[in-house]
Amino acid sequence: MAKTKRKSKKRIKKAPFVILFLLLAIVIVIYKQDFFLGKVSEISPNMFTYPTKYEEYVLKYSEEYDFDPRFVFAIIHTESHFDPNATSEVGARGLMQLMEDAYNWVKFRLDDTREHTYDDMYDPELNIQYGTYMLKYLYDKYDSYELTAAAYHSGMGAVDGWISDGTVSPENFELDDIPSDVTANYIYKVTKAYNKYKEKIEGGDL
Repeated sequence: MAKTKRKSKKRIKKAPFVILFLLLAIVIVIYKQDFFLGKVSEISPNMFTYPTKYEEYVLKYSEEYDFDPRFVFAIIHTESHFDPNATSEVGARGLMQLMEDAYNWVKFRLDDTREHTYDDMYDPELNIQYGTYMLKYLYDKYDSYELTAAAYHSGMGAVDGWISDGTVSPENFELDDIPSDVTANYIYKVTKAYNKYKEKIEGGDL
């Protein structure tokens, strides 16, 4: 009996430390949640009206490259519907559907010496980093979300050609001026999603 009582006392002595550890874990979780919600509220105080995933990475790299995260979400929603394993018919990979030449171009521009390959475009964080950098570059080049979407879909060469021959005017953009119906439809979808992400829910969360 005495031996049993001693074991009980040891368990009782350990109990406060276990409780303290659990309380500390709860505090950390609440802090992280409040920090994230605070970041999101800077963009959309009543939260997004459209589905989001991988918010941590989108917010991180949108801040790093000074770009609107709502447009990044719009691209991801349109390209892969938030499926990190998505692969297109032409071989584009991941959440933001980057092709291999785009991956190589961004890797060179960033002087990224980390040991990864195009196969790692299925990694959500790396894919979002590279995709967001590319969107920022395109936006700085064209100063237009519509033309950014067009170049992301069809390439800078195509968009530069449309501008140089007068088919498309950056100052007076018209969706009907886009000579490719597929690209025009893509711009329409991205713009529609972007506008949805800019909306706010009245009176509550998602």
